[in-house]
Amino acid sequence: MRFTLYSRSYCHLCEDMLTALLAMQTAPGQFTVEVIDVDADPALVARFDELVPVLFGRLDQPELCHYFLDKQAVAAYLATAAP
Repeated sequence: MRFTLYSRSYCHLCEDMLTALLAMQTAPGQFTVEVIDVDADPALVARFDELVPVLFGRLDQPELCHYFLDKQAVAAYLATAAP
């Protein structure tokens, strides 16, 4: 299972979301998080600039949350991968 977090380096909300997301991991390797710096790509800045942090489970589905971690949305997404 993988998450994608659109973030920026000087953003305390981004750091807070990543920390809270990683704290939800109940087993080592349960999921990975790819952190993408929106400032590295003008197209990402245009799309996410004022919304960061933005968290996706699957990139072909709507975002799970932005600004603050939605623990219920993340738990529901994680449940989709449960055996």
